[in-house]
Amino acid sequence: MEKKPFYITTTIPYVNADPHIGFALEIVQADIFARYKKAMGFDVFFSTGSDEHGIKIYRNALDQKMDPQAYVDMYAEKFRNLREPLGLSSDIHFIRTTDPKHKAAVQEFWRRCLKAGDIYKKNYQVKYCVGCELEKTDSELVDGKCPIHPNLAIEVIDEENYFFKFSKYQKPLLDLYAKRPDLVVPDFRFNEIKAFVERGLEDFSISRLKSKMPWGVDVPDDSDHVMYVWFDAFVNYISTIGWPIDMKSFERYWPVLQFAGKDQIRQQAAMWQAMLMSAGAGEPSRGIVIHGFITSDGQKMSKSLGNVVDPLAVVAEYGTDALRYYLARHIHPFEDSDFTMEKFKEAYNANLANGLGNLVSRVIKMAQTNGVSLPDGAGEKTNVSGMVSLFSEYYEKFELNKVCDEIWKKIAAADKFVQENEPFKKVKTDPAAGKADISYLLGEVAGIGAILAPIMPETSEKIALAVRDIVLVAPLFMRK
Repeated sequence: MEKKPFYITTTIPYVNADPHIGFALEIVQADIFARYKKAMGFDVFFSTGSDEHGIKIYRNALDQKMDPQAYVDMYAEKFRNLREPLGLSSDIHFIRTTDPKHKAAVQEFWRRCLKAGDIYKKNYQVKYCVGCELEKTDSELVDGKCPIHPNLAIEVIDEENYFFKFSKYQKPLLDLYAKRPDLVVPDFRFNEIKAFVERGLEDFSISRLKSKMPWGVDVPDDSDHVMYVWFDAFVNYISTIGWPIDMKSFERYWPVLQFAGKDQIRQQAAMWQAMLMSAGAGEPSRGIVIHGFITSDGQKMSKSLGNVVDPLAVVAEYGTDALRYYLARHIHPFEDSDFTMEKFKEAYNANLANGLGNLVSRVIKMAQTNGVSLPDGAGEKTNVSGMVSLFSEYYEKFELNKVCDEIWKKIAAADKFVQENEPFKKVKTDPAAGKADISYLLGEVAGIGAILAPIMPETSEKIALAVRDIVLVAPLFMRK
């Protein structure tokens, strides 16, 4: 029986600085969901990539006296290299907006929007946040500054640009939202975008003068302009699965489930959906999952503020699965969450070293000492698909924290069983009963390992091997 296709993507981050933990959150969330879907038998196309055009990147390259292409090559490789330290799926696709196939797709997308009558040229003046790469109205500014990038000066653009007829799509977007109550998760973020569209839409600029900003995709048939970075970047969602060349691949996997941050609601749930309608390039997205920000002592963690946590440094000290666990359980899937290394270390020691790690070590040692192996009929507990499916209700709502909570309830229950029954003592006075208890615990550990597969794949594999061979080579998590 052929597997049903399912397409999942993250946003593609700007490659203007090293990867930080905010993007690690998004890509780990998406990877966990992709692994869950694979466990459920889906043919998953999982994609991420790098957004490599725009004025921020152009200026950064010039500041470092580098050619823009060499600059983005250097940073794109850093994002591509997140695969191993973050434990990402080995088959994840990585698209770059400087890829020739992507640029050709963007130009075709432009032509289709132009043919639909949705692109026109005009002179305009607007306030602009380089950090967001977005136009800003006075009502969106706080004391004349962008609240997301308060340390960057607001610039005024005064030039002739091409525009997209966003205003034309107010009713089609509202109709889409009414028809698709599941389009944006969580509901309170969906309400935000509905309110934004209901207030009325203004057409937005989709080009820049090449004389001022040459780093971008050329506008078809107008050598004086390059495309505005958002217009270019959005198209990665369809170009990475073959549009418009390999339509068999595109039609197999489209539509897409997108993971994005709360500062991306307007772009992903309104601008991109309107552009899809204009180009006739496919039905709307399957869904858009919006996560909050990771904060540091209550302040947004961002590259521009300089208060970021390096996920690679965390992994170097604590390991890949420790970071994946923390992002899944202790960072809320939708709300802002605070991250400090003190909180991380506390959770690591309590729940990984002393919790999961200690349980597995004790049970394997008891089994090894007393010659106990998995009980007959324990296959169902070692079956990843079967065990993961127990928590489908939470996965389908993207509530990864609740999945983890349920797993750790099972860990606590197994710990309680050890404390109350003391099989390590019972086996000396009543060998049959003691070994039965140890066998039961071994089955519980096997089940916990299988359930952990999407969230902590490396740990899951170590537990599976330990249960199979009744040998734990080294502790899963060393206390810090």
